Amino acid sequence: MTSDQHPAPRRHVVVVGGGPAAHRLTEALVARLEAAPDPGALRVTVVSEEPHRPYDRVALSRRLDGPADLTLAPHVWDHPAVTLRTGASATALDPAARTVSLADGEVLGYDELVLATGSSPFVPPVGNAGAAHVYRTLEDVDGLVAELARVREREGRPAAVLVVGGGLLGLEAAGGAARLGARAAVVDLGRWLMGTQLDEGAGQALGRLVSAAGVELHLGSPPQEVLVDEGRVRGARLADGTVVEADVVVLSVGIRPRDELARAAGLALGERGGVLVDDTCATSAEHVWAVGEVAAVGGRCIGLVAPANAMAEVVADRLWGGDAAFPGVDDATRLKLAGVEVASFGDAFARSEGALEVVYADPARGLYQKLVVSADARTLLGGMFVGDASPYPALRPLVGRPLDAEPAAYLSAGGQAPAAGDLPDDAVVCSCNNVTAGCIAGWIRGEHGEPCTDLATLKACSRAGTRCGSCTPLVKRTLEAELTRAGVSVSRALCEHVALSRAELFEAVRVLGLRTAGEVMGRFASGLGCDICKPVVASVLATQTGSYILDGGSGPLQDTNDRALANLQKDGTYSVVPRVPGGEITPERLMVIAEVARDFGLYTKITGGQRIDLLGARLEQLPQIWRRLVDAGMESGHAYGKSLRTVKSCVGSAWCRYGVQDSVAMAIRLEERYRGLRSPHKIKLGVSGCARECAEARSKDVGVIATEQGWNLYVGGNGGFQPAHAQLLATDLDGQTLVRYVDRYLMYYVRTADRLQRTSRWQEELPGGLEHVREVVCEDSLGLAAELEEAMARHVDSYRDEWAATLEDPERLARFRSFVNAPDHPDPEVVMVPERGQLRPATPAERATVIAGATLQVRGADEAPGGR
Repeated sequence: MTSDQHPAPRRHVVVVGGGPAAHRLTEALVARLEAAPDPGALRVTVVSEEPHRPYDRVALSRRLDGPADLTLAPHVWDHPAVTLRTGASATALDPAARTVSLADGEVLGYDELVLATGSSPFVPPVGNAGAAHVYRTLEDVDGLVAELARVREREGRPAAVLVVGGGLLGLEAAGGAARLGARAAVVDLGRWLMGTQLDEGAGQALGRLVSAAGVELHLGSPPQEVLVDEGRVRGARLADGTVVEADVVVLSVGIRPRDELARAAGLALGERGGVLVDDTCATSAEHVWAVGEVAAVGGRCIGLVAPANAMAEVVADRLWGGDAAFPGVDDATRLKLAGVEVASFGDAFARSEGALEVVYADPARGLYQKLVVSADARTLLGGMFVGDASPYPALRPLVGRPLDAEPAAYLSAGGQAPAAGDLPDDAVVCSCNNVTAGCIAGWIRGEHGEPCTDLATLKACSRAGTRCGSCTPLVKRTLEAELTRAGVSVSRALCEHVALSRAELFEAVRVLGLRTAGEVMGRFASGLGCDICKPVVASVLATQTGSYILDGGSGPLQDTNDRALANLQKDGTYSVVPRVPGGEITPERLMVIAEVARDFGLYTKITGGQRIDLLGARLEQLPQIWRRLVDAGMESGHAYGKSLRTVKSCVGSAWCRYGVQDSVAMAIRLEERYRGLRSPHKIKLGVSGCARECAEARSKDVGVIATEQGWNLYVGGNGGFQPAHAQLLATDLDGQTLVRYVDRYLMYYVRTADRLQRTSRWQEELPGGLEHVREVVCEDSLGLAAELEEAMARHVDSYRDEWAATLEDPERLARFRSFVNAPDHPDPEVVMVPERGQLRPATPAERATVIAGATLQVRGADEAPGGR
C-alpha cells in the first residue's frame, strides 16, 4: 500500500469543560464535519466534570419551577466523531507533550486543546459561609428546592430565603424562591440592584418593582456572618448590625474563572484571572485555545452567552483553517427578573465622549427607559430599559447607526421602534447566535437552499431566535418585510373570500352578536366561500353560540368529518370514537363497545389518547352504532373535530405508589369541562399524578403535573409534524385556580390564534411569548380574565353531546345516508354488492345477475349480496 492509499490521520480535538461554550464549539465542529469532503478528518473528545450533558445555564431558574430538561441540542453527542466523557475531571495539562491528564489516571493526547472550563461561584469571606448555598449548577438548584421543602415540612410554614447578591443570578434565585412560596429577601453591597448593568435611575426603578413583587431588599450593607444555631441556618448579620432572619442563605455575588489548569501549566493569565487569549481565542501555548467564561479577552472575562458563542465559532473556524476573529464583546442583556423586564445594550452608561442621555421615567409605573446617543443626537450608542423593554429588540441592532427620528420617539412614551425591514444587512438580529439581518434575509430569499417562508422554518435554518428567544418578534417582522419586498403579499386574510384574520373574525362575530352562518358570510365574505373560510366560520359560531354544529346554516360550511360527526377513513368508511374521560371506563361500557364492534364488523384499536377506535363503519350505520353507545351512557369523543380530543392521565394517587395527587379525577374534571370546545386546531391535555410523568403531560397543549403542594401547569406543547414541549406557566396551584387558569388559556387561544395554528406556534409568535401568556392568564394584564372565564362558563353550560342531539331529531338523522337505498331507506332499483367487507353500488352486469336471483362472486367474496 502506498502512502497515498493510507487514510490521513484524524486530528484529535480535546475540549475540557462541558458547559454551553463547549457545546457550541462541538456543534460548530460537527456542522463543519458534515459539510467537509473528508468527514473523518477530525474527532472530538469532550471532558466534563458534571454528570449531565451540557445544559442551558441561562435557563437554570426554570429548574426551580419543577422538573425541566435544559439539555442543549442532544443530537450533537450522537455524532460518530464525538465522544462525551461526563463525570470526568482534568487534573493536569502538558502543552509541550500535548497531553491532558484525568483524575482517573488516563492521559489523553491531543492535536488541539480547547479550554472551556467556565467559572465557579465566588464565595465571599463571611463567617459560616459553608452553611450557605450557591447557585450555579443543576445540583445547586435541586439542592435549594429540596432544602425549601425540608424547611416547609419541618417548620410547617414556607421557608425564608436570603439571597446575597443583587445581580442577575441573585435576582433569578430570589424570584424563583418566591415562586416556590418562600419569603424572599436580597442583600447587596450596592445602593441599587444590578449595579454592573444598570445606572442608579434604572436600578432604583427595578428595586421598586422587585419590592412590589414581595421580595424584601437590604441594600448598601454587605453580610458579615451567616447565623447558625444548633446546625441550622437562622439568617445573616449585615455590616451595619442588621440581622435578617432566614432559613436558607444563598450566595450569588459573582463568578471566578476556572483557570487552575492553565495556571499550573504556565499559560498567560489575565490581570484578574482567566486564560489570556488574542482575537483568535489562541492562548500563549501553541495548539491551546480558550472559549467562554474562562477566556480573558482584552484582559477581562465575560460571563455572557453571546460572546461565548462567538468565541466557539472563531475557534471552530480556525481549527478548519479559517481566519475568523473575535468580533468584540456584545454585552447586551435582556431578561425577566422576578417578573420584571430588564434590558441594557451598547454604551448604556454613556461613557463615550459627548454622549447624551434621553430618559423617560415613570416612578408610579416602575418604568425607566434610556437611550444613549451621540452629541448630535443622531447616532444610537446604547440603551437601558426597566419595566418595559419592548423597544429593545429593534433598537439593539441599530447601535452605531443613525436613527430615523428623534430618540424620544423610540421609547414607550413616544411611539414605535423602526420596522425590522429597515435594518441594514450587517445588523445583528440574534446576538446569541450572531445572526445578521442579511443572513436572515438570505434564508428567506432562498440563497442557502429552499426559501424559508414561515417563521418555524426560518428559525430552524438560520438559528435566529432559537436560544433566548428575545429576538423572535424581530425575526418575524424581518420575514414579513422581506416577503413584502419580494412582492409576496403578507396578508392576514383567511382566504380570498374573507379579508379578516381568524382572530379578527372571531372578535367581529362576538361584538356584533352574529348567530348564524348566513349572517357571518353575508357580512364578511364575498362569493360562496371555500373549504378554508367556511369551516372557520362554522367553528367560530360553534364556540360562541354553543349550538348544534350542523344547524343554523352551518352544516354546509363544515368539512367532511364534522358533517358526518365522524372521521372519514381512506376506504370511504368512518371511525367511531366514544369519549372515555381520563381513560376511566366501566366493564359494562367495555362490553357494549365490544358488542358494537362485533355486530357491525368493525376493526378495533386502542388509541394513544386512552380511547377505543372503531373503524370501518358506513355512513348509514353511524346512527345505529351511536344509538347503542349513547344508550350505554357514552358520548362523542370529537375525534373528528378541531376541538378537545382527550385528557390523558396516569392512575395517580388512587393506585400508584408514587402518585401525590388524584390525576384521574382531575383529568375527568378537565375533559368533561372542555369537551366539545371548538378551536383553531385540535387540543390535547394530559394529567400526571407525579413528576415521573407517565401521562406525558408536557407533550400536550395543556399539561398538568402533580406536586405535593398542588399542580404545576404547562402550556403550549404538542406532537405532530413540529413537536414541542409544553412550558411551565404556574406552580403549586390548587384545583380551583388550575381550572381557572386553563379556562383563560384555552379561551384566549381560541379567540386569538390563526386558523389551524397549534398552541405551540401561537404561543411562540405572540409578542413576548410565554411571558405574555403568563401575564394575561395569571396576572390579568389585559383585564380579560373575567370575560374569558365567562365565555368558558357559557360553553360548559351549553354543551350537549352532538350524537345524542342527532339521534333525537329525524331531520338531523336524514343526513346519514350513503345512498338512497341505504338500509333505513331501501330502494329496489339500487343494488349494493359486497367487496372486502363493505358495500358498493353494483355495475349493470352485477345488478342483472342479482335481480335474476343468482349468487354473485365479487373479487373473491362468494356470497349472496345483502343489498338485494
